[in-house]
Amino acid sequence: MTEPTTESPTNARADAPTDVAAELAAGFHRQVSERIDALAASAAAGALDPAIALLAASLQNGGVLQAFGTGHSQAFAMEIAGRAGGLIPTHSLALRDLVLRGKRPLEALQGGTIERDDSVVDDLWSLYDFRPADVFLIASNSGVNGSIVGLALKAKQEGHAVIAVTSLQHTNAVTPKHPSGKRLSEVADVVIDNLAPYGDTTLELPGGLGVGAVSSITAAYIAQLLTIGAAARVQAAGEVPPLFISANIPEGDEHNHALQERYGDRIGHLA
Repeated sequence: MTEPTTESPTNARADAPTDVAAELAAGFHRQVSERIDALAASAAAGALDPAIALLAASLQNGGVLQAFGTGHSQAFAMEIAGRAGGLIPTHSLALRDLVLRGKRPLEALQGGTIERDDSVVDDLWSLYDFRPADVFLIASNSGVNGSIVGLALKAKQEGHAVIAVTSLQHTNAVTPKHPSGKRLSEVADVVIDNLAPYGDTTLELPGGLGVGAVSSITAAYIAQLLTIGAAARVQAAGEVPPLFISANIPEGDEHNHALQERYGDRIGHLA
């Protein structure tokens, strides 16, 4: 599979910002399309099957899909957990819960340094009800921050399978920040490349500044492919996949609440 590259606008005139913006927008469309097409082809060839098998087995054994990401990778967890068309036995772990449900002060979330702190993992783990069949889906573009690697290691230590969504190009170019010296990709059972380039941006403004980040877009697409694949596999086994219906259509709440009650606080989604 050919890796998409970073583009620079050609014949860009500093006195024609509209032309530059249009060229960049077209370039971004190409960059996103190339990556989505590559992910789709990879999925069609079975590259996601190991992850989908883990997810389906978890669902069939009463497990919950535990999703975690920090920074913009929280978007991946939001695609996995608690949304229309998504699987009901899903739960999003979030560093903000250390303040909302734990004992950390609000100041701990300021500045973004908490995602690099491996010491938060035990406190975060203690906030939730995990069961043996649960599978962890952890997204991180860099795949090296302390909380990300620490949670993956903790999940593995407790006997859970871990699926990683990360940029292999980026993670292999940077130094791990966890005391173990490991990257997320080196801990997980299954690794899915989000195809984001080093630094995440795909285009350059005149002068060299990068724009057009793609990791959130490709990670969201991967999350939906995993959801679709797991739901289809559960259905193929003769079971009804536990999927959310939009709460904004008639009888959506009734359908969702009936299934949510099976899992209780294990999937306690916040507004």
